[in-house]
Amino acid sequence: MAYTHLFFLSLLILSLAAIQRTHAVEYAVNDNAGNSGGGVRLRNEIGVDYSLQTLGSASSFIRKIFQQYNPADRKYVQKVTLFIENGDGVAFAVNNEIHVNANYLGNYSGDVKREFTGVLYHEMAHIWQWNGKGQAPGGLIEGIADFVRLKANYIPSHWVQAGQGNRWDQGYDVTARFLDYCNSLRNGFVAMLNKKMRSGYSANYFVDLLGKTVDQLWSDYKAKYRN
Repeated sequence: MAYTHLFFLSLLILSLAAIQRTHAVEYAVNDNAGNSGGGVRLRNEIGVDYSLQTLGSASSFIRKIFQQYNPADRKYVQKVTLFIENGDGVAFAVNNEIHVNANYLGNYSGDVKREFTGVLYHEMAHIWQWNGKGQAPGGLIEGIADFVRLKANYIPSHWVQAGQGNRWDQGYDVTARFLDYCNSLRNGFVAMLNKKMRSGYSANYFVDLLGKTVDQLWSDYKAKYRN
């Protein structure tokens, strides 16, 4: 009888291990920056090991922010690859790839490791977030990614302050601050909004979750910080 119990226990352990492997995400870094200033700075001040570690920690953090504890609730992603390359802009994410501009890192005047970390958290949010099947405003998509960066405490000094901005869907830091206000009205709001955006998008999601239109919420938000 004891041997039978041990046999089934072994099977259970193997099954759990198989499940864990099935849902594990592989991370990779491709350094294509050569001897550019950004490439040298990446290797000397950040490092490939730290980059890999940050990809994993960012994913774990985002799962908590989006409350995606069940693998069925999140995207099926087998591998995320970070490319460091000489280009334009700051970074972008596409097809489970994150591309960071080495020239931006090379010219950054502050704490480049902290900035690099914040950029990865933003871009990793794009890997995992739902986009309303392409129907959601681009400003909201970018705002959710910056909301992740805000909650991770990796925001840069040039961000707007709470209450600033012209439109709720202006994007990036403006929308991130607004979403943080909405999240203060109902804890987990951003996670619930992201979950709804798995199947599409409607401005009525704000009414469903907070009882007011997004324009009413924006007016309340502006009034709060105006006073």
